[in-house]
Amino acid sequence: MAHKKGGGSSRNGRDSNPQKLGVKIYGGQLVNAGTIIVRQRGTRISPGTGVGVGRDDTLFAMVDGHVKYERVGKDRRRATVQPNVAGRAQGALNDKG
Repeated sequence: MAHKKGGGSSRNGRDSNPQKLGVKIYGGQLVNAGTIIVRQRGTRISPGTGVGVGRDDTLFAMVDGHVKYERVGKDRRRATVQPNVAGRAQGALNDKG
C-alpha cells in the first residue's frame, strides 16, 4: 500500500484571515459617536468616560468629541472621549436662528 498521496493534493493551503487589530483613532483626533477607537484582544486599553466596550473588547466612542489616551497606574492605559460642548452649543444656536 502506498504511503504517498497522489499528485496534485496538498496538505497545506489553509490560513486564517487577518484580524486587523490595533488603534484606529489616535489621541487628539475628532470622532463621532459609534466610531471604533481600538480593536483589541482583551482589555489592553481600558475604557474611560465617553467610551464603550464591545463583545470582542473593541473600544468605541459613545459621544462626539476628541480622543484622549492617559496612563493609569504604572503600566495601564485608558481611552476617553472629551465631548465638544462649545461646538454643540454653536450648532444649537445656528439651528434656531
